[in-house]
This record gives sequence, structure tokens and C-alpha cells, in this order.
Amino acid sequence: MRRAKVLGLFCLCALLCGCARKAASAPPPTAYGSAIVEVSGGKQAAPVGARLEQPVVVQVNDDQGNAVTGALVSFHGPSGVEFEPAAGSTDSSGQFTTTVSLGGLAGRYQIVASTLTKTQQTATLKIEEIALGYQEVLGRELNEQYCSRCHNPESTPERVSNYDNLEVKPHPFTEGDILNKLSDADLSAIIGHGGPALNKSPSMPPYGYTLSKSDIQALIAYIRTISDPPYQVPGM
Repeated sequence: MRRAKVLGLFCLCALLCGCARKAASAPPPTAYGSAIVEVSGGKQAAPVGARLEQPVVVQVNDDQGNAVTGALVSFHGPSGVEFEPAAGSTDSSGQFTTTVSLGGLAGRYQIVASTLTKTQQTATLKIEEIALGYQEVLGRELNEQYCSRCHNPESTPERVSNYDNLEVKPHPFTEGDILNKLSDADLSAIIGHGGPALNKSPSMPPYGYTLSKSDIQALIAYIRTISDPPYQVPGM
């Protein structure tokens, strides 16, 4: 009996210590805002279970749109999504930063950032991130190798975009308003046989001799996954 009591006290102490550490990482707010907005980090894509390349940054503002220092921000999301840290106070610029690791299932994840207002109401912000399965990861690699130089207007240290040099501008793969209207067969024809296959610009070269059928399917799967607005499978 005595041993059981000692063990129980030990567990209780451990629990309290754990709670204390959790509370220390999220101090009580010293100020309150009225809205929470995204600064950066939304709509990123990464393999399932991986950490997003860029952190997610949010900002708490008051009624006049001024940044609020010392407001408490907390993040939560679907099962499997992890935040580091999950809660904390906004800095001198009114911002709070967290790194996000995605769950183990491919698809779109909606994470939520929240903060308390002066009236003790909760202001929330929904941010969408994308977890890529094996086929979509392969498609992203093929995109980086063959497509993004023309289809992505933004240059990076590793890649200089050719977008501005083209007379007919290619559609970015996130441009769902246009690409969602094309069937998988249409996209496969354009990728494999070039733009003229669907009376499009000849600036789009054929990749049928470069990419296998499974490569083209992977590339289409990636395009569908990152589409904005999201692609809806016909008939579903």
C-alpha cells in the first residue's frame, strides 16, 4: 500500500511538472487584439509526415489594424499535424512563428491559428497546407526538372524563370481556374505531344519521348493536388 502511494505521488508530481512546462511555453497574454491574419507560410506542399520548408507566420492586429505585442496565439490542426511551438505570445512586431510538420496521410490539411479578443471571444484564422503522397512527390520532382522554369514566374537561387521571355505565358500549375477545366486525358495529350495537340501554343514542347506514362500520370497527380481552387474529380 505504501509503495502504491509513493508511486501515485511520483506520477502526480511528474504530471504537475509536465503541466508547468507546458504553461511556461505559453505565458498568459498581456494584450489582446481583434483579428489574426496570415503573414506567410500558407499553401505549402511537402511529403507526408515532413516539416514544411517555410515556417507559418501570423500577426495579431487591433481594431485599427495595428500590430499587437503580447497577445497569445495557439495553433491546432488535424490528427498527426505537429507545431513547434504550438502556442506563445506575439513579438514586438505583433507576429508569432511556428514550424509545422504534416500528418501521415496525403491531402489538404487545414490548420487553425487563434487568439483571444478583449471581449474574450476567439478570433481564428484557417490556413491550408498540402501533404504529398509518393506519386505527387515524384510529380513535383519532374516539375522541378522539366516544367517549373517556364510555368513558374518566380525565380529562385537554383532556377532562373523563363516565364517573362515567353510570348504566350504558360499557366502556373496552381492556376485551378484554368487547369481544372482540362481532363486528365487533355493534360496527358499536352504533356506528351506538346501544345498543338490541343490547339495550344507550340512553345509547349512534347515530352512523350522523355517521360514515361507513369511519369506523366505522376505529374498530373501533382498538378491536381496543388490546384487552387482545389480540383474536384468529375462526378464526385
